[in-house]
Amino acid sequence: MADFDGQTAAGLLQGYRPHAGVPDELMDTQGRIRPVWDGFLQHMQALGPAAMTQRFARSDEYLRDAGVFFRQYGKGGSADRDWPLSHIPVLVSAREWDDITAGLTQRADLLEHVLADLYGPAQLVSDGHLPANLIAQSPEFLRPLVGVTPPSGHYLNAVAFEIGRGPDGRWWVLSDRTQAPSGAGFALENRAATTRVFAEFFAQRRVRYLNAYFLAFRDMLADLAGGDIGRAAILTPGPLNDTYYEHAYIARFLGLMLLQGEDLVVQDGKLMVRTVAGPQPLSVLWRRVDAAWMDPLELNDTSQLGVAGLVAAQRQGTVSVLNALGAGLVEMRALMAFMPRLSQVLLGAPLQMPNVATWWCGDPDAQAHVAAQAGRLTISPALYTRAAFDDYAHDEDVGWLRAPPDAPLHTRLTMDGPLLVGQEAVTLSTTPAFVDGRLKPRPAALRVFLARTGQGWQVMPGGYARIGLGGERSALAMQRGGAVADVWVVSDAAVPQVPMPPVARASSLRPEERALPARAADNLYWLGRYIERAEGTMRLLRAWHLRLADDPDRQSPLLAQLTQMLHDLGVEPAQHVPDGLHQVLESAITSAGKIRDRFAVDAWMALNDMARTARRMTQTVVPGLDAAQAMGVLLRKTSGIAGLVHENMYRSDGWRFLTIGRSLERGAAMAGLLAELAAPDAPAGALDLVVEVGDSVMTHRRRFAIETTRTTVVDLLALDSLNPRAILYQVNALHTHFGQLPGVDARSQHAALWRAVTQAQGSLSVLTPDALDRATLLEYRRHIWHLSDLLTRSFFR
Repeated sequence: MADFDGQTAAGLLQGYRPHAGVPDELMDTQGRIRPVWDGFLQHMQALGPAAMTQRFARSDEYLRDAGVFFRQYGKGGSADRDWPLSHIPVLVSAREWDDITAGLTQRADLLEHVLADLYGPAQLVSDGHLPANLIAQSPEFLRPLVGVTPPSGHYLNAVAFEIGRGPDGRWWVLSDRTQAPSGAGFALENRAATTRVFAEFFAQRRVRYLNAYFLAFRDMLADLAGGDIGRAAILTPGPLNDTYYEHAYIARFLGLMLLQGEDLVVQDGKLMVRTVAGPQPLSVLWRRVDAAWMDPLELNDTSQLGVAGLVAAQRQGTVSVLNALGAGLVEMRALMAFMPRLSQVLLGAPLQMPNVATWWCGDPDAQAHVAAQAGRLTISPALYTRAAFDDYAHDEDVGWLRAPPDAPLHTRLTMDGPLLVGQEAVTLSTTPAFVDGRLKPRPAALRVFLARTGQGWQVMPGGYARIGLGGERSALAMQRGGAVADVWVVSDAAVPQVPMPPVARASSLRPEERALPARAADNLYWLGRYIERAEGTMRLLRAWHLRLADDPDRQSPLLAQLTQMLHDLGVEPAQHVPDGLHQVLESAITSAGKIRDRFAVDAWMALNDMARTARRMTQTVVPGLDAAQAMGVLLRKTSGIAGLVHENMYRSDGWRFLTIGRSLERGAAMAGLLAELAAPDAPAGALDLVVEVGDSVMTHRRRFAIETTRTTVVDLLALDSLNPRAILYQVNALHTHFGQLPGVDARSQHAALWRAVTQAQGSLSVLTPDALDRATLLEYRRHIWHLSDLLTRSFFR
C-alpha cells in the first residue's frame, strides 16, 4: 500500500476496499495505490482529518459566498441548491491524460466529419454505413439546416465527452456532448474551491492549470468575430435554467455579453442585439440553448428561447452559431453502434478510445444478439441523446416508443426494434470521497472538454468529475443527489502557470464602450430602485419602532400616520421583520440574478447576506428598541452594498441605469414623505420624523440653528442641491445621467424624455419652500414617475 505509516492505513484508508471487478482511481486491480496518488495522500496525512474537515467547510463557504448553485427540479417545482462539491479531487497522471487527449481529439474530429456528411452529401447513408431511417427519425436531425455550411467551416467548436475507466483499466467513452455541453465554467469554480483545501499541494505546481483552455477558446471566438470579442455573445435560456450560474460566470470570465432570446432580433438577414443605443450587429453566438428551440419560425414554433429568423441568417452566413444548429444529432445513443466502423471509413484508423459496446436493434443480426444476450445488456431508446445516468435521462418518458417499458423483451424488440439499442452494462469506476473522517470509494465519471482553435482541438486538462453518493450509477446526476469533484492532471515536474492576458489581437488603445443590451439596462434600473426602496422601508420601520418604544400607544396620531404610510408600501410594521421588506429584498436579488455577468461578486454576496440576515431576524427581534436596532444593522448592510456598487462599478451605461433607478425611487419617495409629514395638519413630531428618515439630522442642526420648521425641512429635503436626500439633488442627477445616455437630447428620438427632465429641473430649482405645498409635492412625485414611464418606453421596450 505504498510507503505510508500505519496511522494512514488505519485512518484515512481504513476500510477502503473497491468492489471486486470494479476499477478504481486510487488503487489498481492488485490493491496497490496508483503512483499518482502518493504525494497527495502524504499531504492529506500531514493535514489530518480535523484540519481537512475545517478546510472543507471553508471551501463550501467560498462557494456559497460566490453564489455557485445548481437548480434542482422536483414535483414541487424548482429550487436553488448549494453546489455539491466532493472535496477530494480525482487524480490522473499526465502520461495517462495525454492518451485520453489523443483519443478524444480523434473522436471530436470523427464527429465533425459525420456531421459534415449528414448535413451535406449524406454519403454515409448512400453507401450504407448509416441507416437512413435512424437518421431521419432523430428529433435532433434538423432538416432546415441540410445544405447549410457554418461560416466557420466547422459544425463543432466546443464538445465534451463523458468517460469512465473500464474493468481492464482502459478509459471508455460513455457519451458524447455536442449540443450545448455544460460544466466548463463549473470546472473553474471546482478548482478555486479545491485549491482552498489543498493550497500547499498546489504550491508545488504539479497540477496542470485550466487557463490555457479558456484562453484558446476566447481567441477562437475573437477570430470568428473578426478580431472584435465585443461581437461575440453567449445565449442562455435564462436564470431558471439549471446551469445559468455557469453561463454568467463564463461570460464574466471571458468578457462576453450574456444574452437571452428577447435580446436578439434578425434584421435584413443579420443577427442584431437590442441595445439602449439601438440594434447592434452580432457575429458569433455561443448557444447554451438546445438547437430545436433556437428559431420558432423554422424549428420549434412554441419556443420563446430563440430568435425568429436565425436559421435564415445561418443560410446567409452572417452569423456563426456554436455549436452549429443540428450538432446534437451525433449525441444519439444508437450512433455509438456505428462509431468503430465510421472511424475506419472516415479516418482510416480504429478508435483510439473505444465507446461502450452498442448494438442497434434495427439491424436483424444486432437484434438477435441483443435478444440472446439480454441478461448482460441494458436496453434503451436509440434516439436518446443523454447518458443513462445523466440528469433528465428518464427512459420511460420517451414518447416515441410504442411498447410499454415493462413489456417482455421480444415484444419490445418486435414493436420498437429500430428505436432501441442494447448496450453493454456500464460498471463505473470508483474514486475516493471523504466520508465520516476517512476515504471511501464512490462511483465516478469524468467529463472532458475540448475547444476548437486555429491549431486544432485544445483539451481542458482535468477540471470536472461527477461523483455518486452511493453504489447506483444513476446517483451521479445532481438532480438525484450526485456530487461533483475537481480533476487534477498531475505531472512529475512543475508545470508553467498560464496567465489570462487580453486577446492577442486587441488594440493597445482603450476600446469603445459596448452598447448595453436593453434587458440588462432594465434589470439594472430595477435593481437600483429595489435597493433604494428597501433602504427607505428600513428607515421608516426604524422610525416606527423607535416611536413605539417611546409611546406604546399605536393609535397616537404620529404612529398611526406612519403605520398608514407603511401599509401603503405593502408593509405591516407590527411584524418583527415584515414580509413586505423581504419581498423587496427578494426582488432585488431576482433583478441582480438576471445580470450576474454584470454585477460584482462582492456586491452579490453582500446583497444575499443582507437578505439572509433579514430572514434570521424574523424569528428573533422584538418590536420596539430591539427591532429598531435590527433595522439599523440592515441599513448598514445596505450602505455597504451601495458603496460596493457606486464606488467600484465602472461608469458605463449600466451604472447610469442603476443610478437612475435609485434616484427616481429616492426622489419620488421624498416627495411623498414631505407631502404627508410636512403638511400643515401633520401630527406633532412629524417634521423631526421626516428629517430623521431623510438621514439629515446633523445637517439640519448645522445649517439651521433654530427649531425644526416646515420651511427649514422643505428647504433641506426638497430644494437643497447639495443634499443627496433632497428632491432637487436627485432631479439634477437625473438630468445629468439622462444627458449621457445614448441619443438623449432635444432633437433625438428621446426628445420627450429630455424635455421632461429639463422641465422638472428648471421649475424645481426656482421654487421657494412656501411654494411647495402638499399638492405641488404630489405633482412632482407624479412627474418623477412620468420620467420613469418615458425612460421605459425609450430604452426598455
